[in-house]
This record gives sequence, C-alpha cells and structure tokens, in this order.
Amino acid sequence: MDLDTLNRLDAAEFARALGGIYEHSPWIAAAAQARAPFPDADALAAAMREAVASAPREKQLALLRAHPELAGKEAASGTLTAHSSEEQKGAGLVNLSDAEKAELAELNRRYRERFGFPFIVAVRHHTKSSILAELRRRAAGDDAGREFATCLDQVHEIARLRLQALLAG
Repeated sequence: MDLDTLNRLDAAEFARALGGIYEHSPWIAAAAQARAPFPDADALAAAMREAVASAPREKQLALLRAHPELAGKEAASGTLTAHSSEEQKGAGLVNLSDAEKAELAELNRRYRERFGFPFIVAVRHHTKSSILAELRRRAAGDDAGREFATCLDQVHEIARLRLQALLAG
C-alpha cells in the first residue's frame, strides 16, 4: 500500500485499509480520513493522533483497553491480532521461562488493577528484559494521569511503526 493509493480511497475503504493500525479501533482511521489527501506519512500519522486527542476520554480509555496484555491470555489462546502477534514474537515474549511468565502475569495483573487498563509499551523498541524492567517500574507508579498519557504516547508510537511498515511494504 502506498500513500497515493490511500489518498484515493473513500472513507469506508480507508478505514478498512488502516483499521488495524490502532488496535481494534478503526474509528481512528475513519476520523483521520476526513483530512485526506495527506502529503506524507507524517501528516497521516498526525491526523490519526489528532483523532485520538480530540476523542472523549472514555473513547481514549476504550482504545487503551483494546490492547492485549503482553504475553497474556490473548497470546496464550492465539487470539492476538496479526500486528500484536508479530510484535510480541519479535520482542521475545513467546520464549519466556516459567519464572518470566509468572512475573509478567503478576505485574500485568497489578498494573491493570492499579490503572484500569493494560500496560502498553512499543515492544519493537524493547527486549523481553527491558519490557519486564519497564513494567516493574511503571507498575510501581501511582500517577494514573501520567500513566494514561504514557500509554497513549506508546499507542501512538505503535501505530506510527505499523503505519511505517504498511507504507514500506
């Protein structure tokens, strides 16, 4: 897919083509399409980011909650999206020791209980060791507003990387 092709798509086709860029949230692509045509990928990414920023907090929270836990039940049951599956595999989260699985499960549980949404990090920038370290650090935090903003930033980075891969492919 290239940007010229995307710019020529109608709203429904555009949402279908980019619906998976943000996990289970095609509404973001649909909202961004209204700003087409895009001169470059950065402008498209910015339009998608703005769609999230202008959404009500409840919709932003739903976006965060649409993300799977790292190496969680979706991974175990094989129900991750293709993007998430590839990303978690690339970060080594499919090759965890029993001790790492147990720690990750406990940290995921504590994080979700504390903040009300899953821990989100752009795993393409991490190894399994750095993911665990980041989750330990962030799960110990107590600033829900900061964590909400951090997760949104991470979601945008994940989307940017997915969009970049789609346009390069």
